[in-house]
Amino acid sequence: MHTIENNQLSVTINAAGAELNSIFHKINGREYLWNGDARFWAKRSPVLFPIIGTLKENTYFFNDKKYELGRHGFARDKNFVVANESESSISFSLADDEETLKVFPFHFLFSISYTLTGNKLSVGYYIKNTGSEEMFFSVGGHPAFKLPLTEGVGYDDYYLLFNKTEQAGRWPISKDGLIEAAPEPLINNTNKLPLSKELFYKDALVFKHLQSDEVELRSRKDAAGFTFSFPGFPYLGIWAAKDAGFVCIEPWCGIADSVTASQHLPEKEGIISLMPAAMFERTWSVAIDD
Repeated sequence: MHTIENNQLSVTINAAGAELNSIFHKINGREYLWNGDARFWAKRSPVLFPIIGTLKENTYFFNDKKYELGRHGFARDKNFVVANESESSISFSLADDEETLKVFPFHFLFSISYTLTGNKLSVGYYIKNTGSEEMFFSVGGHPAFKLPLTEGVGYDDYYLLFNKTEQAGRWPISKDGLIEAAPEPLINNTNKLPLSKELFYKDALVFKHLQSDEVELRSRKDAAGFTFSFPGFPYLGIWAAKDAGFVCIEPWCGIADSVTASQHLPEKEGIISLMPAAMFERTWSVAIDD
């Protein structure tokens, strides 16, 4: 485990999967990240790369060759190497190897940075194409935030507040983990989404191309909360395991296959194309209320 800190926050990251394990606010004494209770969900903040969600039949085709790749890709199961470390920041890196090339035929360097600035944690994704061919991939986050944040406050007392008014449906997920062909109405000309455990009984809420690039977690009964920013991420997932005490806010550059997907990687919805020697960068952040 690796810990970075400043006078407000202490953050712990595991080199296994470069996974965020703790966000602790020193001043108010609160932990903000889910504890990984395996009875509900053993992860805390897995990194999603080089795909997000599920592929149709866990399969894709590239250059007339068939590849099999499991849900959310392999990065969350790989050991990252510490590239740089200081008191308030750390970066990890992962490069292609014999195992990855069997399921993802591209050469890459994937770096993840965690940086503290006051009450804010910023998480940066940097993907470099180190090969000689055009590379296709997706990348995203899956942080799970503890709910409730304060004793005596119920899960149903919380809501999400988007920074713009939204008219957005949720894209249902099929029994095979694929995105259905049409959305279901959910957010109707408002910026507020009340939370409840029942909201996730049909799996995650998946949104495409929201107007907002920021969402706040707020409560009717308590001042504890945070602001989550995700500029440049065209897809957003919101999820919790059934009856679990957390909510995931998931910024995605990419999305699961649809039920009508062709399975050809360059045609995949939301896929990112990166030319040789080029770099792709995205950053999400969470600012904790004092």
